[in-house]
Amino acid sequence: MRLWLVRHAEVAGAAGLCYGASDLPADAAATQAAAQALAGQLPRGIAVQVSPLQRCELLAHALHALRPDLMLKTDPRLREFDFGAWERRRWVDIPRAAFDAWLADFAHARPGGGERVTELMARVGQAWDDWRADGRDAAWVTHAGVIRAARLLARGVRQVHRAADWPREPVGFGAVLKLGE
Repeated sequence: MRLWLVRHAEVAGAAGLCYGASDLPADAAATQAAAQALAGQLPRGIAVQVSPLQRCELLAHALHALRPDLMLKTDPRLREFDFGAWERRRWVDIPRAAFDAWLADFAHARPGGGERVTELMARVGQAWDDWRADGRDAAWVTHAGVIRAARLLARGVRQVHRAADWPREPVGFGAVLKLGE
């Protein structure tokens, strides 16, 4: 059983911006290029779970236009991490002390008053468990934070207590990661 993890295309004008749960669109040309690259990688008729944020929905719809055999379904559990009041602020404008406080209590702090890492892991864990119980190949069109959480789940890690344990591998825009056999 395999799971394809697909990150949305680049968000236009968002370099250096904290935009986790913010519903920003992706660049149209980059989205089309990502859909074309992905279209040939997925098996026929596979279920595609999609984050409700438009940057993922745009990619899913572009992919579906190329591959109408794919079954799309929105899954709110696949949305990106919510940074609360940090959303749509430049990372460099977030006070270092606030950032350090989050890292010091990585699992339970609410950066910007947003979501806890334990909450992200729980909701992605539920989506993961449902995919495993279904017993079929699937794809998720989602975000870097969700992909990193899924990488942990693939290794049997259900909770992350320290920031040092969070995956640091880059997840490029339009990237595709395949987990499983």
